[in-house]
Amino acid sequence: MRVFVAGATGAVGRELVPALISAGHAVAGLTRSPVRAEAIKRAGALPIVADVFDAPAIRQAFASFQPEIVIHELTGLSGASDLIHFDRTFASTNRLRSEGTDLLLMAAREVGVRRFIAQSFCGWPYERRGSAIKSENEALDPEPPAEQRRSLEAIKHLEGAVTGSRVPEGVVLRYGTLYGVDTGMLDPAAIDLIRRRRFPLIGDGSGWWSFLHVADAASAGLAAIDRGGAGEIYNVADDEPAQVRQWLPALAAMLGAKPPLHLPAWIGRLVAGEHMVSMMTQVRAGSNDKAKRALGWRPTHPSWRTGFAEIIKHHLTHRSAA
Repeated sequence: MRVFVAGATGAVGRELVPALISAGHAVAGLTRSPVRAEAIKRAGALPIVADVFDAPAIRQAFASFQPEIVIHELTGLSGASDLIHFDRTFASTNRLRSEGTDLLLMAAREVGVRRFIAQSFCGWPYERRGSAIKSENEALDPEPPAEQRRSLEAIKHLEGAVTGSRVPEGVVLRYGTLYGVDTGMLDPAAIDLIRRRRFPLIGDGSGWWSFLHVADAASAGLAAIDRGGAGEIYNVADDEPAQVRQWLPALAAMLGAKPPLHLPAWIGRLVAGEHMVSMMTQVRAGSNDKAKRALGWRPTHPSWRTGFAEIIKHHLTHRSAA
């Protein structure tokens, strides 16, 4: 099939484009950067240099390539380690999830795209009551902390626009917290914060997180092309949801760092905000049962423990070589 990947040089896109090509698809990859276009070309895809907010350019790109499938992986998360100012940090991603999604869908409809697959997020958007591990049919948070309201509104907009689309058929993949080499939870800025003990454990650390290796995010996108149900949402995460009090000290130990500092919830609320207390003590993880059952998908990194260790080994090896 002819597959158009928006965000082809992002953390997931870099894994997804070669996976699609290996599976026999013809691929076009969107990037804003002429420099990054060369990487798309080297991977064997057609590079398209345009800004997603330039509607005429996107419409022309679709008209020229005539995609059957569109996969929306656009985010603005590079170096997004400032979680204290959450909505400000995610402002560009929020715009991509709202305005960017609408523009891509409009262009897709004009050329008769069959399926539109979009990246969303599973974890903190879920309601902070009830079961610790949430399925896709459980409610999102009706009253998120103030610092996360705009981000949750953007997620709801994307999911509503995509699952409500019939032409093209819309499919949403809710990724767990992403990690990979120099990306997501293990980008240099995040590693530095943990090493310097500037990523404290707040309260009892009972909040639940889901994690996902970028390669497994890509394989889920590939699976959704043929197996995703129209209008469906799938949690895409590893097999081992973990509480903050489990994964944060373990990650610090893997990095050879001292254990994270501990802040009582009331102090965390003062210095980091209500949303960070929530992230540490109240948020829920996502179950991947539906993705396994319906998409036939399995993570090649089923546990964050081994996944983190693999990436950190790579990081330490390259740091020592430098």
